[in-house]
Amino acid sequence: MPTIHRSALAAALAAGTLLAVSACGPDGPASGGTSPAPPPSSAAAAPAAGSGGVIGGITLPSGLPTSLLEGLPRNWDDLKKWKFEDWDKWASKHVFNNPVVKDFWDPDKMGDSKPADPAPPAAKPAPATPGPSTDDGVTDPEPPAVKAVAMPRPYTKQPSGKVFFSAKGGRGNCSATVITDPQHPGRSNLVWTAGHCVHEGKGGNFYKDLVFVPAYNNSGASSGGKRAPLSELAPLGTWWADQVTTSPQWMVEGGGSGDAANQYDFAVMRVHNQNDTGKSLEETVGSAVPVWFDAPRDQLKVSAVGYPLVKPFDGQELYACDGGKPTRLSFDAKRPTMLTIGCNMTQGASGGGWFATMPDGRTALVSNTSIGTQEHTSLSGPYLEAVARQALDWISKK
Repeated sequence: MPTIHRSALAAALAAGTLLAVSACGPDGPASGGTSPAPPPSSAAAAPAAGSGGVIGGITLPSGLPTSLLEGLPRNWDDLKKWKFEDWDKWASKHVFNNPVVKDFWDPDKMGDSKPADPAPPAAKPAPATPGPSTDDGVTDPEPPAVKAVAMPRPYTKQPSGKVFFSAKGGRGNCSATVITDPQHPGRSNLVWTAGHCVHEGKGGNFYKDLVFVPAYNNSGASSGGKRAPLSELAPLGTWWADQVTTSPQWMVEGGGSGDAANQYDFAVMRVHNQNDTGKSLEETVGSAVPVWFDAPRDQLKVSAVGYPLVKPFDGQELYACDGGKPTRLSFDAKRPTMLTIGCNMTQGASGGGWFATMPDGRTALVSNTSIGTQEHTSLSGPYLEAVARQALDWISKK
């Protein structure tokens, strides 16, 4: 399988271009094999900032601020046992601060934003070393390429949209999906995207000015290089993030040499309309999809949706790839093996939803675009299980 592609967003934004490196996909790194973490150590003391090392069974990159280590589980396996209180304690130490700057996002800023594209990979995916289940630690041959097809307009009944944010060196964008809120049925304000679309990773910070624009360019007014007013780009409003959560793995390891962090590259945002209409996001959009955790891999037929930006795309159109049954991609057998589908979408599609039909006939989100091949032949996304479920449970109850 080809190596995974992810250039550093900050460098890309500063240079005004996307840096291509040898790797696997549209917006995220994926590199190769991180070896499994060593067995839990009896020395659980946190190393000093910059020293790296191991806490319990967690191998830490060097250069992490000491504050990031506060509240980590003894090892990553323990994270699967976290309850609401544990997530709440963790979140209280890593607060997301995103004050609304009214009218900050205009057509010029949106048009100048670069697709999110985290750090370069370090190696190749891990070889097939099956873990407790037949899927753990397995990397299959790359699936056949699939050509993305433009979604029919209008987009206003689609749960998809674009995320925009400010980062070091400039502004970035991703794709995202409106999901249902278990605590507020029919009135969800929750959005699902990739971890690298909300947070720098590896000891960094949350991005600023983080917003979601549902049904972006619904009318096609900005297609073909045309300039369009904000009312055409954001027909359903600009929704600012109030709360965001992503996996601790992404915050600790993501975007650096810890390529296994891609296996937890997801995020959930709670948003509100900067021009409050009294309606929730779900009511405004007219749709939202549930998240299907622990979906049976052998029963999935997946379609990925997003706003790819790099040529031959321009970030103004919503596209979909009918990827069929996903194959497997793994960097660490101790983590849930990623889903991979054939798709030629490029950077900008990151964070976009992957959809499948549940046994009851409803369409559900089963993953999000994280990484893809440099040749733009396939995409990979995290398999959503216990940790992702807990993240949604926390932000829903908050």
